[in-house]
Amino acid sequence: MSLKDPPARNPKSSFSSMRGHHGAVRVPDYEVEKRWFVEKLEFRIIQEWPYEDQRLAYLAPPNDDNFHIEILGDGTMPPIAKTKYKDLSDSLRYAGFHHVCLEVDDVDATVAELRRRGVTIVTESFVLPVIQRKLAFLADPFGNLFELSEIVE
Repeated sequence: MSLKDPPARNPKSSFSSMRGHHGAVRVPDYEVEKRWFVEKLEFRIIQEWPYEDQRLAYLAPPNDDNFHIEILGDGTMPPIAKTKYKDLSDSLRYAGFHHVCLEVDDVDATVAELRRRGVTIVTESFVLPVIQRKLAFLADPFGNLFELSEIVE
């Protein structure tokens, strides 16, 4: 089984209406994270709202209205602060949330532009043949990982 030949869809499933909508990231500084997504990745602010002690926002990629990143802001850091990874192998040592993947047409061109914009590239592009993808990883200002993925033959 592969990404090119997935199992048949199941429209009779009780969960057949389920689709991805957003991934959320809780950060200690709402404005810093929001500005990073807008300035570095050109995400659009779809909606902002308060909830209890937090400020929240949905942000969407420049040309996609179907997937959002939700920022939950102004939280306190846990007693053991989030690890900033030196590379992908380092990040794979720990259990828990790992990354959100963003599909792009050209990983190398995207990495070059992100680097020009001062974004931390955690892992340079590499091809993973088993899933027919070229991948790279970047980090936001708080060390949260985001994957870039390009389909390759």
